[in-house]
Amino acid sequence: MHALALGRHEEGFYYGVNLQGTHLLMLCARLGGKSMAISALQREEISIPDAVLAGTSEEITDYVATEIAKFVSGHPEIEESASTKKKKMGFTLSYPVNEVMPFAATRFQRKGSNEPVEFEFEFVGKGMVKDLNRALTNHGMKMHVSSLVDETIGGLAGGRYFNKESVAAITLGTSTNAAYVEPAEEVANELTQSPNSSELVISMEWGNFSSPRLPLTSYDASVDAESSNPGSGTFEKLISGMYLGEVVRHILLKLAEETALFGSSVPPKLMTPYLLRSFDVAAMHQDTSEDREIVSEKLREVFEIGSCSRMAREVVAEVCDIVTERGARLAGAGIVGIIKKLGRIENRKSVVTVEGGLYEHYRIFRNYLHSSVWEMLGNDLSDNVIVQHSHGGSGTGALFLAAAHTYAHRGDS
Repeated sequence: MHALALGRHEEGFYYGVNLQGTHLLMLCARLGGKSMAISALQREEISIPDAVLAGTSEEITDYVATEIAKFVSGHPEIEESASTKKKKMGFTLSYPVNEVMPFAATRFQRKGSNEPVEFEFEFVGKGMVKDLNRALTNHGMKMHVSSLVDETIGGLAGGRYFNKESVAAITLGTSTNAAYVEPAEEVANELTQSPNSSELVISMEWGNFSSPRLPLTSYDASVDAESSNPGSGTFEKLISGMYLGEVVRHILLKLAEETALFGSSVPPKLMTPYLLRSFDVAAMHQDTSEDREIVSEKLREVFEIGSCSRMAREVVAEVCDIVTERGARLAGAGIVGIIKKLGRIENRKSVVTVEGGLYEHYRIFRNYLHSSVWEMLGNDLSDNVIVQHSHGGSGTGALFLAAAHTYAHRGDS
């Protein structure tokens, strides 16, 4: 993807939409150029019915267009203030996207909320952009999708808009990815589409990273073998919210079988894959009550374990801590690796923005990630790298990309 042309020259009302798994986030805001960065921000998030997610590409885009029309009609003050020209909208997806300009997805996958079942939507070439624009027209909307990128690039666009030293963005939620800004001369010529680009944005798809040096265990091997994509997504299975709970479950199952952790018989539900979610792990891990009451409550709620010893509850909390710290430290190592690749550690400030439920809502995971980055950089260099929550997330970044695209093509007929 070409450089993020976000210099705060952009003015006017713009829209951003993020299709994030089972939810749809819609935003609108006024950009005021250099005088006022962003104002009149409106946002709305809704759950997408499973029947829609399981439908065809036309059904999905029609649903999205319907909800956008409702969102716009619900804010008449925006319509009254906005230009009568066709409105520009940026779109981000929580899936891998092949970037072209106008950006378009070639394929993306959604992992279900209960288990990593993959739904594949075949949007070939610029098909999804075309379908979205057609659906918007059918709903009487004077609106045009000008950019379609994955949510991590959207997050990077948002960070770059607010701070020119933002060089990377990380998504740490149900899935994970990283994107960073690379000088164009560092990228092979055959991969670039414009000789005028001084920078390119690289979507790493780092969930697929694998190395013999990764701290893999027999539990990780079991999770991988039972997954819908064995042999791939190695890094994602170590650090993302989809798999943290499953790794913890495998460890607890082994302990139940070999040490009678929960009594003489193994709780049947402990053998059910993907029953333990990352937010359950977070709740048990962050339980500060004297008797680990939340741990007991979660074991009963998730696995129907009626009662267990105080020692067992402490063991569960310790397992959650070990798995979470490993994931956070690996994510931190990835961040440090990006900054080292860019050669920015010693000579200038670098900002890395992070979004996603795992980072936002799991305090101990977030703390472990930050402390690991500081530890790996050392006292002398850690001040040069700032890891922070993204400003407005990828949905706002989509809005900025729509504005940047409009500004870049302002002289086009």
